[in-house]
Amino acid sequence: QVQLVESGGGLVQAGGSLRLSCAASGRTFSSYGMGWFRQAPGKEREFVAAINWSALRTYYADSVKGRFTISRDNAKNTVYLQMNSLKPEETAVYYCAISRRPWGLVGSGKADYDYWGQGTQVTVSS
Repeated sequence: QVQLVESGGGLVQAGGSLRLSCAASGRTFSSYGMGWFRQAPGKEREFVAAINWSALRTYYADSVKGRFTISRDNAKNTVYLQMNSLKPEETAVYYCAISRRPWGLVGSGKADYDYWGQGTQVTVSS
């Protein structure tokens, strides 16, 4: 059974930083791409960042490029999202997800992922 557990959310002032972590189990982590998504109240869940199985390829939503960094530690079965220069409009629940298929490229659509964490709240105050 695949489990994804996010941590690291919290309250931060605008312009501040947070580092989210997602610990995975139940699947050969090093073979699968990972993604981060977020969902604000009343809005659709949206893509934030993704990293392929080898960490050689990363992808970002235009809105976070240059401020967020996704990384992974395959020895620890963990993916990270470093978020800098946070904005109030980025207040949301942040979710990690594991790609549906191993190897290859990793996608930015929700359908590309088949297991999700429970989410961690990020609140950015103005």
